[in-house]
Amino acid sequence: MTTTTTNLGAGGEDRVMATAQQIVKSLNTPKEVREDMLLIFSSFDNRLSNITDMIKDDSDDGAGVRFDAAEKVILWWDSSSSNPNAAASSRHSLPWEDSPDEAAEYLAAIDEILDLVVDMSIRSDAEIMDRAESAIQIAMSRLEDEFRLILIRNTVPLDAERLYGSARRVSLSFATNEGEIGEEFESFGEVDSGRGCFHERGASLGDDLCLDLINADAVMELKEIADRMIRSGYERECVQAYSSVRRDALDECSVILGVEKLSIEEVQKIEWKALDEKMKKWIQAVKITVRVLLSGEKRLCDQIFNGSDSIKEICFNETAKGCVRQLLNFGEAVAIGKRSSEKLFRILDMYDVLADALMDFEMMLTDELLCTESKGVLTGLGNAAKGTFVEFENAVKNESSRKPMQNGEIHPLTRYVMNYAKLLVDYSETLNSLLESDEDEADGLQNDDSKLEAMTPFAKRLLLLISSLESNLEEKSKLYEDGGLHCIFLMNNILYIVQKVKDSELGKLLGDNWVRKRRGQIRQHATSYLRASWTKALYCLKDEGIGGSSNNASKVTLKERFKNFNACFEEIYRIQTAWKVPDHQLREELRISISEKAIPAYRSFMGRFGSLLESGRHAGKYIKITSCSSPYEKEEYIGYRTLAPGLKIRINSDASFTYLGGGPFEDDKLWNLQWRRGRR
Repeated sequence: MTTTTTNLGAGGEDRVMATAQQIVKSLNTPKEVREDMLLIFSSFDNRLSNITDMIKDDSDDGAGVRFDAAEKVILWWDSSSSNPNAAASSRHSLPWEDSPDEAAEYLAAIDEILDLVVDMSIRSDAEIMDRAESAIQIAMSRLEDEFRLILIRNTVPLDAERLYGSARRVSLSFATNEGEIGEEFESFGEVDSGRGCFHERGASLGDDLCLDLINADAVMELKEIADRMIRSGYERECVQAYSSVRRDALDECSVILGVEKLSIEEVQKIEWKALDEKMKKWIQAVKITVRVLLSGEKRLCDQIFNGSDSIKEICFNETAKGCVRQLLNFGEAVAIGKRSSEKLFRILDMYDVLADALMDFEMMLTDELLCTESKGVLTGLGNAAKGTFVEFENAVKNESSRKPMQNGEIHPLTRYVMNYAKLLVDYSETLNSLLESDEDEADGLQNDDSKLEAMTPFAKRLLLLISSLESNLEEKSKLYEDGGLHCIFLMNNILYIVQKVKDSELGKLLGDNWVRKRRGQIRQHATSYLRASWTKALYCLKDEGIGGSSNNASKVTLKERFKNFNACFEEIYRIQTAWKVPDHQLREELRISISEKAIPAYRSFMGRFGSLLESGRHAGKYIKITSCSSPYEKEEYIGYRTLAPGLKIRINSDASFTYLGGGPFEDDKLWNLQWRRGRR
């Protein structure tokens, strides 16, 4: 293209230049577009090439004015804050929340300077650039302070009460020990009178639980400040300000949740009762920290720093790692601490809650070291749970208290182990995963049950545990010199085991066949009881050695037989009145068995030989027990109520009677008054 030159004279040239300059300025276009337009104008006439310098000078003057105005706003606040007489504002009280217009003006001044620096408008002037850097530095210092202040002022206090759901309580407690038994098994029995302490699995949190950690109105203000600091290159200061304030806030939340900063050594010195409380609080704290605090913190980081993924990650990691590491330290201390049976359930609770939390950690945290530490603590808790379970198995197998339970009652070891096993079922899934690699521990059961292969690892170990208990009880039954009490003890304890299995999820794990075998054992022990307790007495009622018939019977021999029977009966009555059979059904079955075996034998013997002595003198000395068959004897029997208040009987058509309740033989006593003591 050919550039033309027209001779318009000096005045005409000025008018052309002014017109072109006015056209460019009036379009209000960006700098790059203005330069292109100037090139186009100069291509028409080389006299217009001078307009570039003219417009540049004019642009520089405009940028300078804009910079001066923005700098003035920033310096005014700085000088105002350093003025001791300035009551309206100070370094830490820029009226951000109270005067949003003034805050907006301050942010706009920062934006103006940043824009001028970015589009090169003032970079040619070294003095202005120095002033710009100084102004930005002053502004960033103020914004950092304001950022901290808004975070602190708008932090929402943690309402712990709102976070807790209803605690699920399991019907187990530590009751009073009535027998000689090791400390390992100090009566872990049923809750029957409100005493003892429950094992609580912990409070549940609602699925939709979501709390604001910062007042919602302040989030946008924080974002506005963060955007300017990041744009100005002060992201490091912004991250430090945010993470330091929020880290302190999370520490305060941990205190509210009952989590203390304790070293591993301090945790291991804590007594069990106090440690149990701390473990419960830790479990709840992990749930709340992950489900509420960290998820809320993640959400807050996303809102404030949504312009930069890397800054969001750094902020969240720096904020969260303090409280997470504090929780992990306690978990590690428990994992490597002294093992004892009462800790197992709480350790399993800790393992379960940390396993759930670990998935959330891995999704939220990008700190690989912290995630690795979490996995290490989880593994440690799993090993502690396995080790504690194995030690409990060994303790049951080797428990060697030598003092027999009075009256054949249920042994505390039985109560402890069965209630322990009943509660363990709640952790079946966890224990199956932990014990899967240790199935060789149950090898000793291979010949006991053909269905063993189909059982889960936990079911096998449970079967092994109960088998160890049964073997131990068999050994303890040998401590009884009385064969009958030996059987009563075994019946009571085996039945207790069966009932605990049937009335819980244990039944599904061990199966119906297991229950049937134990019921068969109870029947065998009942037969053995009758044989041990009544054989000697019933032998006195046999015909051998008497003479064959009532006519040929020797009265001397009869008297001796009745005398011996009475002595045996009195001895049985005296001893067994104190024996206890807590289960009502078993107690009634034993009473019926005694009646079916002893009463017919006595009635038959009396029918054949009783008349030989009844007609003689001192018959009552030998025949001390009769059947109720006349109104007189009924009345006489009812008169016995003066000795046993509340005693109730029913006279049957066959002249026998049935005990209905009351008197000294009620409750869990084996004996009732099946026999009538006669008077002649």
